[in-house]
Amino acid sequence: MTQDATFQGNTKNTDEADVCPLCRGLGYLTPDVPAGHPDFGRVVPCPCRRGVVEERRARRLLEMSNLGLLAQNTFATFNSDGVALNAHDQRNLRAAFEAAQEFAADPEGWLLITGTYGCGKTHLAAAIVVALAQRGHPVLFQVVPDLLDHLRATFSPRSPVAFDQLFQDVREAPCLVLDDLGAQNATPWALEKLYQVLNHRYNNRLPTVITSNAPLEEMDPRVRSRLTDESLVRRLAITAPDYRGSGSTSLLSDLGTLSHHASQTFDTFDTRQRELEADARESLHFALAAAREFAASPRGFLLLQGEHYSGKTHLAAAIANARLAEGYPALLVEVSDLLDYLRAAFEPAAPVSFEKRLQQLRRAPLLILDNLGGQSSSPWAHEKLYQLLSYRLGAHLPTVITTSLTLEEIEPRLRVRLMDKEHCLIVPIIATAYRGRSRSRAPRGRKQT
Repeated sequence: MTQDATFQGNTKNTDEADVCPLCRGLGYLTPDVPAGHPDFGRVVPCPCRRGVVEERRARRLLEMSNLGLLAQNTFATFNSDGVALNAHDQRNLRAAFEAAQEFAADPEGWLLITGTYGCGKTHLAAAIVVALAQRGHPVLFQVVPDLLDHLRATFSPRSPVAFDQLFQDVREAPCLVLDDLGAQNATPWALEKLYQVLNHRYNNRLPTVITSNAPLEEMDPRVRSRLTDESLVRRLAITAPDYRGSGSTSLLSDLGTLSHHASQTFDTFDTRQRELEADARESLHFALAAAREFAASPRGFLLLQGEHYSGKTHLAAAIANARLAEGYPALLVEVSDLLDYLRAAFEPAAPVSFEKRLQQLRRAPLLILDNLGGQSSSPWAHEKLYQLLSYRLGAHLPTVITTSLTLEEIEPRLRVRLMDKEHCLIVPIIATAYRGRSRSRAPRGRKQT
């Protein structure tokens, strides 16, 4: 009901001076609103009973939340320093922890917490619920697959609650926490119910917390459009790995080859002033400047394009080494090695699943893919690279790619992603090979901004 609505209370006569003048002591009334208003014709609690009604509602929603052991997941029990994290992941986890505390203190807007399995998303979501419940603030916690199962169960004649009542409780909860969005069975019915819940809360700006480890681009487009509305949604992308561990070694030590390029920095990059023609020298200077700028503030994609041994890998490694010097993680890997790493997940004795390997790559804070085009050009390889780049583009995760291919030679779906001028800077290097190898020159192209 609107704040300026007047009310038509029950007309029962009473001479008692201490009864509510609106409802005449009955506790309920009908809002005096025009036809078409959401509260038209509804019987609602009178403001005199609002405190009692809210207290009962808070208790009922908490019972529906069925937190169980999750009730132990409080802000006090959350390790905001993580377990054996690098400096960047520690700062990232601490920022997520503080943002969750801020939301719990003043729940407004939406909070989207993303990250891999076991990074602390659910702990923070449960901590928000516990903090709000301790203050008597009505809040409902639901694991998305379980919620959909509960909604389906209401169609049984033996269900203790009607579908409409449960659905209304979820849509109208003063604060709703949805855990593990994207883990549900994506049937048309499930997608429709989730959309209806989120769209209602989006239109009414109802406080909502959502956790997910699913890529946004794989979600229902209608839901994705609401989750990407920065005017309402604050996104916490946790970069920390699974704190429970998986028996696998770190991705950076298991796959990355940056240690082989420790000497390749911006200071050791040779612009070859005396041996190149003016246009080739200019391309190297431009590439060096673009790489330095990217290292200072990584965002979007950077594509370094040129023939073999022209300096692409040196600049890519220099970006990674510059970030590491600042305490930020970076993963540099040859594309062919990356694909071998993913294929190894299908071996019977593989310690890490394919999905987890792909997820690690998708969420790497800074990913450098060296020598795109040097891999097997099988449909499977193209599909995995497309999934990886599409995710990182949609998630705005900084990515550097080196290639000796021309744009026309790159697989069409990848080429479309790389030609997005709003998110990808293409830097052509037209210098010849450092080792004096004469090869066809990469196309000069136009410097794109």
